[in-house]
Amino acid sequence: MNPTGSTPRIWLVIGDKLGDNAQVEIIADALHLPYEIRRVLPKPQFVLGKPGFRPSLYHLDLDRSDKLEPPWPDLILTIGRRASMAALWIQEQSGGQSKIVLLGRPKRWMERFSLIIVPSQYRMPDNPKVLHLALPLMRGNADAIAKAGKAWQARFADLPRPLTALLVGGQTKPFRFDADAARTLLDSASRAAAGGCLYITTSRRTPPAVVDMFRRHLPAGARLYCWSPDSSDNPYLALLALADRFIVTGDSVSMMVEVARLGKSLAIFPLPYQQGIGPRLQQLLGKRLHGGTASQRSGDRLLTGLGTLLYRLGLVRFSRDLTAVHRLLYERQLAVPLGQEFIDDTRTPADELRHVIPRIQELLPENPGAAKAETENDAS
Repeated sequence: MNPTGSTPRIWLVIGDKLGDNAQVEIIADALHLPYEIRRVLPKPQFVLGKPGFRPSLYHLDLDRSDKLEPPWPDLILTIGRRASMAALWIQEQSGGQSKIVLLGRPKRWMERFSLIIVPSQYRMPDNPKVLHLALPLMRGNADAIAKAGKAWQARFADLPRPLTALLVGGQTKPFRFDADAARTLLDSASRAAAGGCLYITTSRRTPPAVVDMFRRHLPAGARLYCWSPDSSDNPYLALLALADRFIVTGDSVSMMVEVARLGKSLAIFPLPYQQGIGPRLQQLLGKRLHGGTASQRSGDRLLTGLGTLLYRLGLVRFSRDLTAVHRLLYERQLAVPLGQEFIDDTRTPADELRHVIPRIQELLPENPGAAKAETENDAS
């Protein structure tokens, strides 16, 4: 650990998800302090599979990950299950001295995090160490988007306008994304893109049955890119630059927010719930036990207290409601449900980074860079 008064040692403990990593780096850059990146990569079975949550490195491919060695950091910025497990392990090696700022909901041990930053899809109780945001801090890389737009401009030149980009994510609980849901999506997207060109791009999480359905039923004149880890010709960034309108599946908060921050016309396709009453009951129970902020809370104090107790015992976890992001985007006229008219008078979400930086500065030992960062953020 660094002596009091010297520049704090800051580590970004991040993983293999580019959107998650970008949010952490946005915060770190805004602090205007030196930082070091510690990239921790999961073993193959945990790239999509979820490791049991505990302070550990057992789930990491240590040969491909950055070394985690002393001197230990004063502050760790991290995000996600896999990276935060490593952050908790680092905290243990430091004798509890390393403070952790977590983006997203904690799976366990809320008391071990110094600051928890959560956007609206996560249901968490009011707590002094929880900072509630409306939307995640993610945004597209402006330079990379502009570069891709120039590179692909000639290839898009002959496509009928308006060019409607359909950005396809994948299945996530409690929703389903199968061939039937994909057919409904394709029919609705085709109607929304009538008179122009529909350009579909899938992602790493898109189920094979969905990709196959798109291939077999692709409308005349539409374009389809099927994601592949070996492809170097992904049109995603070019579409962000050049498409006129966007349709995004409701599972992907990152793609919805990226489009919204560009000020582009956006429609959301909410995935259907999985069959049976279980998924809906799970959502209802999470809402009652962990109702979030006072404006979101629907449960009474007894139920909220019960939810906190069950969380501490490890019997339940703070729940997630992706439709909360949908509703927020609709209310702020940043998006519409697929099937409604696109909003042409587009706007962009407020930048909430200015709320984040002062909270993190409070966790740092005194240093000359903190005052500079605070001054620059006040002026922005």
